[in-house]
Amino acid sequence: MTTVTILSGGAAQGLVRGLTEPFKAQTGCGIDGEFGAVGIMADKLRAGTPADLVILTRALLAKLAEEKLVILSSIADVGRVETALAVRSRDAKVTVKTDADLRDVLRSADAIYIPDTKASTAGQHVAKVLDQLGIAYEVASRLKIFPNGATAMRELAASTAQRPIGCTQATEIIAADGIALSGSLPPGCELVTMYTAGVTARAAHPKEAAALVALLTGADRKELRQRVGFAG
Repeated sequence: MTTVTILSGGAAQGLVRGLTEPFKAQTGCGIDGEFGAVGIMADKLRAGTPADLVILTRALLAKLAEEKLVILSSIADVGRVETALAVRSRDAKVTVKTDADLRDVLRSADAIYIPDTKASTAGQHVAKVLDQLGIAYEVASRLKIFPNGATAMRELAASTAQRPIGCTQATEIIAADGIALSGSLPPGCELVTMYTAGVTARAAHPKEAAALVALLTGADRKELRQRVGFAG
């Protein structure tokens, strides 16, 4: 069976999982994906890791197209994903309406679970917000940093801390067992990222990869995209 290989940001993992069977029914092809921090996925493509398709931020896809690693005409937007707060399913949700609320919530947490602050979209943003709130040094010892949001959320679910909290892409929160989406970041601290798919220049299966892009972005899959945390 032909397998389409993906390098993707963790934000799209739930969506790809939900489309595996429809894609197989439509094309007879399987999907094999690697999901992680978008910067690391882009660097893997640059280093020659085989991939038919990439799903990364719009800005990264544009760079990869400039570098002739992604076919410009194949690029299509999948949807927007917000960076949000997460709690364990058994814990009370937190509501933050202002930056002062967010500062208080983060200060009161005894463990803060986040993805890579250098290579992941959400992790970079959390680091920026902590600086913006003036609490980066204060909470540094409580940060629990993992390679990607999916791993951070799994670790949050298993946390034995008294008052843990997480922050990553909403799609990664929704896809994690034992975790609840607690709410959006407040105005001035929010981040909404457009994720985009494109066929790679060295794709072994470009026709099948293009079919998967069409499935990921098609109007008939809007409900699935919304259910897993994407907005139009």
